[in-house]
Amino acid sequence: MEGGGPAVRRRSRSASARERSRDRARSRGACSPPARKRPSSGAGEEPQPAPASPEYNNDSEEDMFGDYDSFSGNDSLLAQFDNMEQECIQSIDLTSCTKNMEEKATVEPAFGYLQLQNAKSKELIFSAAGNIIGFKTEEESHLKTTSEQDNRTLEPGDCFLDDLPSSQLLYFEEMNKTLVDSRKSSGTKESANDMNSCLDKMLNQSSCHHNAEHTKINNELSPSTTSNISKRKSLKDHLKNTMTGNAKAQTPQVSRTKQLKEAVLSEEICVAKKTIETSSVDIGPFYGLPSKVRDLLVQFRGIEKLYEWQHTCLTLESLQQRKNLIYSLPTSGGKTLVAEILILQELLCRQKDVLMVLPYVAIVQEKVWALSSFGIELGFLVEEYAGSKGRFPPIKRRMKKSLYIATIEKGHSLVNSLIETGRVGDLGLVVVDELHMLGEGSRGATLEMILAKILYTSKTTQIIGMSATLNNVGDLQQFLQAEYYANNFRPVELKEYVKIQDSVYEVDNKAENGLTFSRLLNFKYSSNLQKMDPDHLIALVTEVIPNYSCLVFCSTKKNCENVAEMICKYLNKEYRNHREKEKQDLIKDLKNIGKGSLCPVLKRTIPFGIAYHHSGLTSDERKRIEEAYSAGVLCLLTCTSTLAAGVNLPARRVILRAPYVATKFLKKNQYKQMIGRAGRAGIDNAGESILIVQEKDKHLVQDLVNSPLENCYSNLFLEFTKGIQSLLLSLVGLKIARNPEEIYHFMCGTLFGVQQQFLSKEKSLSDITREALGCLIEKGLLKGKMTCEKEQKSQSNLEITQLGQATYKGSIDLAYCDALYRDLKKGLEGLVLESCLHLLYLTTPYDMTDHCRPDWMIYFRQDVDNGVVNRLYLSFVLYALLKETNIWNVSEKFNMSRGYVQNLLNSAASFASCVLHFSEELEEFWVYKALLTELTKRLTYCVKAELIPLMEVAGVLESRAKQLYDSGYKTLAHLANADPETLVKMIEHLSRRQARQIVSSAKMLLREKAEALQEEVEELLKVPTDTSEGLLTTLP
Repeated sequence: MEGGGPAVRRRSRSASARERSRDRARSRGACSPPARKRPSSGAGEEPQPAPASPEYNNDSEEDMFGDYDSFSGNDSLLAQFDNMEQECIQSIDLTSCTKNMEEKATVEPAFGYLQLQNAKSKELIFSAAGNIIGFKTEEESHLKTTSEQDNRTLEPGDCFLDDLPSSQLLYFEEMNKTLVDSRKSSGTKESANDMNSCLDKMLNQSSCHHNAEHTKINNELSPSTTSNISKRKSLKDHLKNTMTGNAKAQTPQVSRTKQLKEAVLSEEICVAKKTIETSSVDIGPFYGLPSKVRDLLVQFRGIEKLYEWQHTCLTLESLQQRKNLIYSLPTSGGKTLVAEILILQELLCRQKDVLMVLPYVAIVQEKVWALSSFGIELGFLVEEYAGSKGRFPPIKRRMKKSLYIATIEKGHSLVNSLIETGRVGDLGLVVVDELHMLGEGSRGATLEMILAKILYTSKTTQIIGMSATLNNVGDLQQFLQAEYYANNFRPVELKEYVKIQDSVYEVDNKAENGLTFSRLLNFKYSSNLQKMDPDHLIALVTEVIPNYSCLVFCSTKKNCENVAEMICKYLNKEYRNHREKEKQDLIKDLKNIGKGSLCPVLKRTIPFGIAYHHSGLTSDERKRIEEAYSAGVLCLLTCTSTLAAGVNLPARRVILRAPYVATKFLKKNQYKQMIGRAGRAGIDNAGESILIVQEKDKHLVQDLVNSPLENCYSNLFLEFTKGIQSLLLSLVGLKIARNPEEIYHFMCGTLFGVQQQFLSKEKSLSDITREALGCLIEKGLLKGKMTCEKEQKSQSNLEITQLGQATYKGSIDLAYCDALYRDLKKGLEGLVLESCLHLLYLTTPYDMTDHCRPDWMIYFRQDVDNGVVNRLYLSFVLYALLKETNIWNVSEKFNMSRGYVQNLLNSAASFASCVLHFSEELEEFWVYKALLTELTKRLTYCVKAELIPLMEVAGVLESRAKQLYDSGYKTLAHLANADPETLVKMIEHLSRRQARQIVSSAKMLLREKAEALQEEVEELLKVPTDTSEGLLTTLP
């Protein structure tokens, strides 16, 4: 190579090449001992055979002594060192007598790739470079490499010692220490310093670029040193002992780069912990989090900078002091990102578990997908609690912390199990999305129970609530003991319009009636089209599509399908050409999902880029349509109001077909949720909403747009069996409160306690509480005596019965607990196990029977209880599903919509899980435990057994699982170790983002299962703490 020293490139080689190298090295070690040093008499040096220049690998996985598997088996090597030591002693003696003589000698290393040339110096130096160990006396030390060296250069800043195995580094340190001690003992402090400096320079020369100039060293040994060298431990023995010990030490098989990255991340987490603990205004590298979190947000979300309001919210003094917080912003304002940053702070900095409560199963699965990637990178677990998924109580993790993402119902069961096991303090943070759902029926009552129990049982758990539609915030603040933050920020401006006949008005709060005239529509409609579309819906839609997206909200499911067909009927045929191939692929996918069947409405509308979206679709169909809409393949969806509260599908224009949801007039909260979908951040500059109104509803709409948001009221009293009775039963069962006085004290801290004067003016809170306890005692769920209010202080504690324990642990509605007990008891008398039909009947949800309308042309009416007959009819539907696993065929056979059949299946799986937990608490029902465990799993997935492991991964539904299985990904391990790029190539219509999320979710699930097994092993091996010392055996 031209210009300075030789270049070096590291590369690995094959096993056979290493063996050949070993043979050559052994032969050289035996046949070519180091040259003996002679007094210089002007003659030249004896020619030495040039050492071979072997290829070498300096990775951490290589043997620490290069190509030698063992040094102890190579006797010639140790013999050489013994000879070299004697020669060095003789040369030092000779030096003291012939101080002015010059000598030159070349010492060939025992094995290696460097030649060390010695010149005029008389200093003893220990030198090692990679696989070289040698002794020499030198004035100038030159490092030469042979002509066969590779081409990669070491940069001047590279350090040679960085790549050495730890065993060799330890050897260097010990040898250096030994040499220093020997110099001190001989009284030659100056010589010892020279020796140390010489060693340091030699190592520096080996680690730096070969073009650097070699430093000249002129030192002399004190004569007294010679007499003390013999007192030193023999180099042979010392080397053998040191290398034997170092060889036993295991070198971690981790690259140095990875170690450095992990060290940086660990250091930043420690800094963030200290910052959080001190509640300092200085919040660290990224809001108290390591900078890697910021990098991951860019990588996974494309978020490079937070909005100003997000920064303000995250730096609130109340959050620094760990106070509870409620914050409210319009839809699409970025509320969730703030919550996620707070979650990561809790998991990484404070090392506490976190519970995130979301309203729907689909949103839970979407969030599990989104956060699994962060969990893999940052080292925490993401656990799904939705439907029949989730473990009670959750596994107690020793090393990693868990993020529980749960629906409202599963979140309640999770909190109950944590309180029962005394672990509620492990929850550092609870995040509630859509906090306004506190005012929505039985689900609102359950959400209130979650929050009230946490407030009462754990003073260290922080609660964060967020919503876009809150009004009576004062009541919620009092209930949650929280601070409040609000902002009207929207990343995209939203313009609201109301269309009345041919006139369009803009919503204006400053105007007298709230509306300001905007424009007059002048679409040229034929008489036929005017009859079919009097509201000019087609014209409003075609102003936007196909270049932009549009959502049309309809009042009913049937209306969604009709509107979609009507629009397609009158659209120009040119719309079919827009992304035609991708639309055909979508139709093909939907047909595969339906196992050959395709909805005729979708078959006609999808070629125009239009589809409907409501609960009548199966989960697989909805997911595929949502993906196509997000990708721009579909440009218009006709949908019901459920989409507004579900997954995030924004649009350029949102049209409300009528101000009704079913037959009920639109509420302000619902209206805000729907129009909040208008405007896509980063895509659109503005969003529009148009509410189509008939003349008769004009005044109602004016009140709607001018009115404030509805207040949020407690549903504990209105939902009596699912509300206050269920709450009081669990309070006694969990021993949170054991008598009426303690229960009353708890109730004062609920939202119902805050609002009691508005909700129940006729009865006091104490009267309502005592009445509910009396009902529970009467049903046999509690036992004890209720005394009059004046005798409360002397009253005894209440106790829960076995039936009551089973009811609250199984999350069974108190209205059905007696019926369920009777059915299970009767089932024991003659349980039919020839098929699973009898078990299906026992696990068919009671609340689904009200919506069932049996077709008595198939099953004739019998003179029996309608509830029993309807339940039996639904069990036939479930039985057919488990046999065929084809929702399309079953829905046609029983004349039901496939969406209803899908909902029945999901409800049955969830209820089967509840019945299982119910049975576990009653010894007489022991037989159901094994039977219902397997049935619950079959109902949850309703697919062939081989697909179940793949469908355990969040977001992988049946159609995707089939694709993966057919492509060779047959187990969870296959999927967790898959390459996303390979997945994209092998799986049709799978985007890179989806592939990465699937792999991340699979890795998270696999890691979670492995951690669970490890926890079980450690628990089994743990020494019992309640055993006396005499009973414990000490292992030798």
